[in-house]
Amino acid sequence: MFSFRKSANLPQASEALPGRNAPIPTADRHFVSGATLKAPWPAGSEQVIFGLGCFWGAERKFWELGEGICVTAVGYAAGMTKNPTYEEVCSGLTGHNEVVLVVYDPNKIGFGQLLKCFWESHNPTQGMRQGNDVGTQYRSGIYVYSPVQSAAALSSKATYAAALASRGLGPVTTEILDAPEFYYAEAHHQQYLAKNPGGYCGLGGTGVACQIGTGIAAE
Repeated sequence: MFSFRKSANLPQASEALPGRNAPIPTADRHFVSGATLKAPWPAGSEQVIFGLGCFWGAERKFWELGEGICVTAVGYAAGMTKNPTYEEVCSGLTGHNEVVLVVYDPNKIGFGQLLKCFWESHNPTQGMRQGNDVGTQYRSGIYVYSPVQSAAALSSKATYAAALASRGLGPVTTEILDAPEFYYAEAHHQQYLAKNPGGYCGLGGTGVACQIGTGIAAE
């Protein structure tokens, strides 16, 4: 997956593409689990959105967590264009991030475990890029649905930033925001690496362990 517009700057509202009123068609069910890709979710489940680079590899990181993950889906969030297409997002003119929606059962998997997966699966110090993938759609982000999630995300950011600094890495650039509108990506992007096992994945972590979700630090 590669950026069409290698820009490190988010567009101004006046530059943003207009988008459309109708949602982009997507898949109905998860290719791996068979779960329905859209709400209603199982009773008692919660959701969070993560951005950590190319969403093909990012989504796989979360569905592979197994028990407690109800469903994952890739899409676009934190931008200005309504119902954007993949090509529009890659143009750099929507402001959107490539993201993964994770619906999970908090009785089976803690939010801290999701945060640990997030932090360890990418390099959150790189700003508007992730490895060779350059562009605003590859920025690091956590988009939360509750004050509890927000507090946990902010705490984990501080903890992991200290761990990274101790290893000589730069400041964490991850944005932590209340969850914006999530727009589902096109059907062929959903669970892409399960459909294409040899497909491109540009994710690479820092090699620095995150203690959040391990029982060493509070979730």
